[in-house]
Amino acid sequence: MKKLIVTGIDGNFGKNVAYYIQQLIPKESLIFCSYNKAALKEYQDSGIETRVTDFNNITGLDQAFSNGSKLLLISMPFVGIKRQNAHKNVVDAAKDAGVEQIIYTSLVNADGPTNPSVEKKDHIYTEEYIKQLGLDYIFLRNSQYAEAMITNYFTFAKDDGILKNSQGNGLMAYISRKDCAKAAAYALASNNLHHKILNINGMEAMTISKFIEIGNTATGNHVTYQAISDEENYQVFDAMGVPRTTDGIFKKGSEAPFSSDGMVTFSQAIRENKMATCTQDFQKLTGSNPLTVKYMFEHAADFQIGERHSLDK
Repeated sequence: MKKLIVTGIDGNFGKNVAYYIQQLIPKESLIFCSYNKAALKEYQDSGIETRVTDFNNITGLDQAFSNGSKLLLISMPFVGIKRQNAHKNVVDAAKDAGVEQIIYTSLVNADGPTNPSVEKKDHIYTEEYIKQLGLDYIFLRNSQYAEAMITNYFTFAKDDGILKNSQGNGLMAYISRKDCAKAAAYALASNNLHHKILNINGMEAMTISKFIEIGNTATGNHVTYQAISDEENYQVFDAMGVPRTTDGIFKKGSEAPFSSDGMVTFSQAIRENKMATCTQDFQKLTGSNPLTVKYMFEHAADFQIGERHSLDK
């Protein structure tokens, strides 16, 4: 019997997928993968088959993906050619191993020709490469993680109380990373989805000002919003010790574990309403509503972005 493969279970996203998929699929039908052997031990001890994988090196990846019918590729935590090459290695190896379908965690409006996000370049590359090889697919185009902006909110609440970025009045349907992981688990477990693109969005598209207003009501803080230019936004992250690219050095315990190139161009895309997509795809896939921004602020300790767990070797 062929199994379902979950990659990247050592990361923040992958750990959540590992939790949800076990609610849907028997352990004997799963294979969990990670470059970190220690991260696999608890799952191996529980009876789940595990494989050590290094996506930067294609050698042996096809053997790691053997006996798999479907594979969840969680996008890697670095940006640019390295990520594209790593994803290509996974897709090539999956095809060679006889995997029939790839579920890929992409980005809302990944195929938008005028979307300025640097992140989207890697996502559309991966989507197109999966199609090029003739594999079946489910592309999960996720909205921005609410956790990133909730963490950002509290950073400014502890500082001068003015949240500054270059999103302006653009709209984003913020969604929890946990819900994105839940959607990924449901897509992997599905039997009737083929050649599908699903937009995984929160309950409503909102401006950052409304996001802050919800946060203030839930927490009692009095954070305000200040729109700044993209260059000023870079300077904010420079002052926080955030590198401009994922090749840079991330400050230990940084409250912004993403590169500023990614975050600033994300803000630009939001400002230009290139990511305002808000659909019911999550509800149709999972049978439940996504968590609201209000709920996440009310339980803010459970919805912080956290440190970078999946690291490039």
